[in-house]
Amino acid sequence: MDTRFLPISLEECRQRGIRQLDFVYVIGDAYVDHPSFGPAIISRVLESHGYRVGMLSQPDVGNPESIRALGEPRLAFLVSAGNMDSMVNHYSVSRKRRQTDAYTPGGVMGKRPDRACISYCNLIRRSYKKIPIILGGIEASLRRLAHYDYWSDSLKRSILLDAGADLISYGMGERSLVEIADALNSGLPVKDLTFIEGTVYKTSSLEGVYDAIRLPDYEALLQEKKAYAQSFRIQYENTDPYFGKRLIEAYSGHCFLVQNPAAKPLSTEEMDAVYALPYTRRAHPSYEAQGGVPATKEVAFSLVSSRGCFGACSFCALTFHQGRIIQARSQESLLREAEEMTQQADFKGYIHDVGGPTANFRHPACKKQEKCGACKNRQCLFPTPCKNLDASHEDYRALLQKMRALPGVKRVFIRSGIRFDYLLAEGKPEFLEELCAFHVSGQLKVAPEHISDAVLRLMGKPSRQVYDAFCQAYERTNQRLGKKQFLVPYLMSSHPGSTLREAVKLAEYCRDLGYMPEQVQDFYPTPSTISTCMYYTGLDPRTMEPVYVPDNPHEKAMQRALLQYQDPKNYDLVLEALKKAGRLDLVGYDKHCLIRPPAEKRERAEGQSPHTEKNSRHGLGRREAGGAPGPQHGRKKKTIRNIHKKKNS
Repeated sequence: MDTRFLPISLEECRQRGIRQLDFVYVIGDAYVDHPSFGPAIISRVLESHGYRVGMLSQPDVGNPESIRALGEPRLAFLVSAGNMDSMVNHYSVSRKRRQTDAYTPGGVMGKRPDRACISYCNLIRRSYKKIPIILGGIEASLRRLAHYDYWSDSLKRSILLDAGADLISYGMGERSLVEIADALNSGLPVKDLTFIEGTVYKTSSLEGVYDAIRLPDYEALLQEKKAYAQSFRIQYENTDPYFGKRLIEAYSGHCFLVQNPAAKPLSTEEMDAVYALPYTRRAHPSYEAQGGVPATKEVAFSLVSSRGCFGACSFCALTFHQGRIIQARSQESLLREAEEMTQQADFKGYIHDVGGPTANFRHPACKKQEKCGACKNRQCLFPTPCKNLDASHEDYRALLQKMRALPGVKRVFIRSGIRFDYLLAEGKPEFLEELCAFHVSGQLKVAPEHISDAVLRLMGKPSRQVYDAFCQAYERTNQRLGKKQFLVPYLMSSHPGSTLREAVKLAEYCRDLGYMPEQVQDFYPTPSTISTCMYYTGLDPRTMEPVYVPDNPHEKAMQRALLQYQDPKNYDLVLEALKKAGRLDLVGYDKHCLIRPPAEKRERAEGQSPHTEKNSRHGLGRREAGGAPGPQHGRKKKTIRNIHKKKNS
């Protein structure tokens, strides 16, 4: 078995006796041959089917010669922006340029272009006019049809048209890419590849397109946002590989985009085969002089247990990309990889993660999904768990027990996220006991996202009551075990449906917890999510009901500031938010108040002693004046960092 990196230069091709590559894979990331990186999986899968693949990482779009570094491939160019959408990689939710890129050597920003798929395809077309171009990866997958683009605040065409590519392989891609490769290798022209599941193609005629749903034309979407919400709902309802229909989207009446149904999920045996391929599990050694690739540190000693997610959160694009049907590796496959990991020279005894999009999803939500797919108009967990849900954690428990027992393994952590409502749905305490006893390193990160049931309903998340029940169970379990371990909740501001009043409720929740989040996730409208459709249209596409959208940058800043109300820099924004929300009862000296009155802020800035003169005039001390006593009022509430400092001391 050849365990070398795939060739990245013509010299390496010559050393291997390769005169011409079958595929040149153009990627926006550094070349990392690890199964947590999509390009590594696709290239190794193609290699296992006998195809010669070369990796062309981060070509310079300003230099046409850079795309010729590996010559013209025999069959096609493959193009992916990388493990992340290039626009999300480059810009924060406030559209400010990020400073570092974890997927680039040395973390250097700017080595890939904005809208990388389009730029790379245009670069290829300047040198190779007729060679087929196949788009794939997260950026292309989520832009496969007309989509709202947050960065330009506009509705854009399918990326297939703007990139000038021939096909999109959407989703995870193993099945469709091999089928595309075999078809091209047999001599079929790329224009005839209209039959492959998991692909999108363009055509000037609908002759021969059958069993399809016609979406609203692109021009109609531009005219009315409601039409886009209706189109999105149809797309969402047809993401399933078993019952999803073919979709047609017309452009100017003479060009049609056709989305074939999604590719079927991989079986356990097929998943095992994919992850058994000869990955080096490292970044290419040519990057070492530049400081390596930062993103590899997070995955170097992590294991991918599964893919897919039936949690179906509104703000997550997994339904469109990986699908709702869980595909899991066998215990034997994971244990074999873990054993190999322990033999690496830099392994210190700690496995950082055993999970996937949701760590404790290790099998399909119910038996029906394995043959018939996920329900069209029913969620597995929302608003309450389905009566047919299989919430057993036995397989995952057994896997973790075996992994803990491996020679050389000191600890096995779970960092990819636990779905707490699914954990509670099992109705048994064993998994939570073992989670707290063996797999938490002082803090467990969970994602309630909000505490307002009105917002949670739009998010597709369980009610606050469910999260409170989990918090209580977690605390009881740790007390029984004699452990001091904390929950760290991920919270989101400015999600559609969140008014300033809802944001204040979230701030009060943080106050009652006794800490201020060090980081707050402002809702980020990325392509192909229900929440982004709400953001753009002001409608919930599932019900077509109007939704309040906090899209004004100043209001978004106020909502974010409320979650960090103790930060002095946020004082003015918090005060303004409380005024607008009609919650000035939270400005004062009572222990329930978020901030002090503006007068005290001015007095402190001017170096005066607050309260003394005003209160003595009335003969009142601080306590008598209605505020909390001095030491209590002046104490600094805990941040997450302070909690852990106290714990460690």
